[in-house]
Amino acid sequence: MKTVVTGGTGFIGSHLVKSLLEQDREVIVASDLSRLGSENLSGLGVKPSDVELRRTDLVEYQQALRAIDGADSVFHLAARAGSLEYLHATGMAELAALQTNLVIDANVFKACLETGVRKIVYASSCAVYPMDKQFSAGAIFSESCLELKTLDFLRPGTPDPRHQTINPDGGYGWAKLMGEVQLEWMKDINIGIARIFNIYGENEPFGEKAHVIADLIGKAILYPQEEFIVWGDGQQSRDFLYVSDCVDALLELEKMASSPPVTANIGSGELVSIKTIAEKVVGLSGKDIKIVYDPTKPVGPLSRTADITKARALLDWQPMVSLDEGLKRTYFWIKRRLVTAG
Repeated sequence: MKTVVTGGTGFIGSHLVKSLLEQDREVIVASDLSRLGSENLSGLGVKPSDVELRRTDLVEYQQALRAIDGADSVFHLAARAGSLEYLHATGMAELAALQTNLVIDANVFKACLETGVRKIVYASSCAVYPMDKQFSAGAIFSESCLELKTLDFLRPGTPDPRHQTINPDGGYGWAKLMGEVQLEWMKDINIGIARIFNIYGENEPFGEKAHVIADLIGKAILYPQEEFIVWGDGQQSRDFLYVSDCVDALLELEKMASSPPVTANIGSGELVSIKTIAEKVVGLSGKDIKIVYDPTKPVGPLSRTADITKARALLDWQPMVSLDEGLKRTYFWIKRRLVTAG
């Protein structure tokens, strides 16, 4: 079976490509190599000869069409994604996330329809869940917190007895939500939608796109040349899942893909405070690090944790890598990268 992975040179995508190759799958990687090269793949032991690499700007429809051509199955991971500041710092950042991701998703899905793709696994996000429910401690989200009914969009005046709130997280969240809506309307294609929570591990991006774990690890490694500053008071919490567990879930979701789409949360199911992450990272560093909390910085939602009951039952899947083990692997991978770069 010929499988396309959009964003296959990225963080999660590179790990997915490796796992697909281990299943003896024929893999096509669609990636804009002008922004991100194939070093993530080579770092995982994937050789250029192992995959067909199609240099693609998915914002251009004809390029998306060429990238998807010949595929039986598509894992659509490509997106404009990144840190809180990268996606949400300004109105223009929000707009760029919305517009770019809307175009990318529309082009990929249209190409899938035109070329006769049989299965799609879409990397959606926990950002689709209503923001108004994310500012109370211990907020946990099951798939039922946002059940899309295409009728609601076709007839927006139809009353919904559940009074469901549609209020995603900024431009990125709106784009992912509309990606799910598009897939709900697509017929005769088996589809799996993964509402992915916070993933971490090897090949995480650095710099402006870095998420909290990679950011804090980088600060710890560079300390004391760089201060160890945590945005907020550390009480905000998230659900952190190690990347190999995420990939395993995506592969299982492909098997269960259906029409209409099947949607599942992909997370650890465990609530962890940023303060806990900071303290664990300091412990791994072995340094006497002073943690500085900066409550003037934006922190996003107070709490966002996955209910993974459905994923456990439907996919016969559960996270295997503990937070301590995953942090250890990630810490020493980032340390090697920083030493090499330095």
